[in-house]
Order: sequence, then C-alpha cells, then structure tokens
Amino acid sequence: MTNKRETLNNLLVPLLSVVMGFILGAIIMVIFGYDPISGYSAMVNGAFGSNFYIGETLRQATPLILTALGFSVAYTAGFFNIGVAGQALLGWLCSVWVANIFADLPGFILLPLSILGGVVAGALWAGIAGFLRAYFNTSEVIVTIMLNYIALYTTNYLIRNILTDSADATPRISEGASLRVGWITELTSNSTLHAGIFISLVMAVVVWFLMKKTTTGFEIRTVGLNPSASEYAGMSSKRNIIISMLISGGLAGLGGVMEGLGNFQNIFTQGAMPTIGFDGMAVALLGLSNPVGIIFSAILFGALKIGGNSMPMISGVPTEVVDIVISSIIFFVGANYLIRYFIDKRARVNKGGVK
Repeated sequence: MTNKRETLNNLLVPLLSVVMGFILGAIIMVIFGYDPISGYSAMVNGAFGSNFYIGETLRQATPLILTALGFSVAYTAGFFNIGVAGQALLGWLCSVWVANIFADLPGFILLPLSILGGVVAGALWAGIAGFLRAYFNTSEVIVTIMLNYIALYTTNYLIRNILTDSADATPRISEGASLRVGWITELTSNSTLHAGIFISLVMAVVVWFLMKKTTTGFEIRTVGLNPSASEYAGMSSKRNIIISMLISGGLAGLGGVMEGLGNFQNIFTQGAMPTIGFDGMAVALLGLSNPVGIIFSAILFGALKIGGNSMPMISGVPTEVVDIVISSIIFFVGANYLIRYFIDKRARVNKGGVK
C-alpha cells in the first residue's frame, strides 16, 4: 500500500507542477490584459496543429531527451552535473568537425563515426569533473560550471581559427553525415525533424536497462544512495563516480550531435551556452529522472518552445509569457517538497490522523 501511495505521489508531483505552472502563466496573462484561453489555444495549435508543427515539436524534444538522460544518470549517482550544456556543445562541435574532415567517406561509415566523435567528446569532458571529484573530492558543481565557460570560449576559438578562416560558422556537413531522412521530412510536411528522434528513444530504453537491470546501474544507484555503505559492501565509489560522469557526458554529447548532424547541419559561434543543456536538466527533474517520464517531459518542453512561437502572431501574447510558464514549472518542480507536504497532510487528514 505504501509503495502504491509513493508511486501515486511521484506521478502527482510533476503533474501538479505543470498544472500550477500553467495556472500561474494564465494569471500573469490576465494581469497584463491578455486572454489566457486564446494564448494557450494558439500554443497548442502551434505545437500539434499540423504534421509540420508536430515534427518541429519532436525535433525540439530530441536533444532534450538525451541531455536529460545524461543529467539523470549523474543525478542518480548523487551528482549535480551542471556541465551538461558544455558537454553538449563539445559533442556538437566534434561531430561536425569529424563530419567535415572525413567528408569523402561513405555515409554508412561517416555518420556513425561523426556520432561517435561527439559522444566521446562529451564523455571525456564530463570525465574531467568525475576524476577530480573521485580522487580530490572537488565540487562537481563548481568544476562543471568552469568547464562550461572553457567549452564555450574554446569552441568559438576553434570555429573562427581552426575550422574556418575567421568565419562565424562552419560549412554544412555532407549528406552522408546528415541525420535528415527524406521520408520523415515528407511525412512531417518539410519540418526539420530527423532520425535522431529514434536514437533518443532507443537511448531511453538503453539507459532504463542499464540503470535497472545491470550491475553497473545497481552500483551507480547504490553510490548515489549511500557512498559509505557502497564502499563497505565492496563497491568502488571512485570507479562508479567516474563511470557515471562518463555516461552522463556521453549522453549529453549525443544531445549536441543531434543539433550538429540533425537540426543545424553545422556549428556556429555561440554568445551563450546552448539552451538544450539547461533545459535538459529541467526536463530530467520534471521527469523524475525516469526515462519514460523524461520522454513525456521533453515533448512538453518541445511543445512549449515551438507552440510559444505562435502565441504572439495569433493571440498577441508575448513569447516571454512562455518563458514564465516554463520557469514556473521548474520552480514548482524544485519546490516539490511543498506539494508532497500538502499531499501527505491530506492523506493523514483522510485517515483521521494528526492534522
């Protein structure tokens, strides 16, 4: 009975967070003189109103699934990998770099090689923070924040001085390295959806299997719950810290690959870290680090982003309101202990216990 109640609470918390975020967004729209029904109708139509919009929503969700999975692995091991954005950026950079260097290779070799380049780059970048945490007990939060800045400025330097002749964007990758597939483009009325959506879904299954059905996943979860107990049981906490960060960074790097080989087909200089990193963290928290929850959460965020673009044109509501709704959802997820408190209090009242 307790397990059933816990499962129910785990489902209610993210759902209530989303509902409360939308309600707060509606209140803000009313305060500033906008019609929330018209605004949200425009958002839904802009996200799911046609094959094209559905394709764009799924394309937006694709890298978020991967970066969220990466964050969730480290989070399960007890680490807050805030460097997901930097790892994704390096994955993006290296996948495009490899694709352009070996552009003459056949597609069936070039595409996997480019993807592998991005995954390895993300994994090694996160591995630095994992190694420092395992052997020198440094804060992974501080280290990964600093690594984000290093990744950002290093990437811009490489684009301008190594990959191009002082240009702000690399040439487009060849067709053999692209994740775009003709039948998906036709099915979604020329949207930018690509085959990366299938890679994301497969990786969600792989991560679920890894964390739930393998010894490595068991040890990562155990280290996250109690590092001292895991050491007493004979598990190497240092090894598991590094492994969890490598997996986390590899998945984040794969998220960046989706942008390089699927969405943009090149890489350009950035003024700030890619939003897929920080949005992926929010997706993971909303999805409670569960692969299934992450998929639905990523689609929700994709719908908010894509559908939000239609709000100013159709209903006159500024896109900033969409950002307020997203921020509100993240706030309520972060303050989920308040929701759990009221849920538990209501359960005690219903049982006639202490109020």
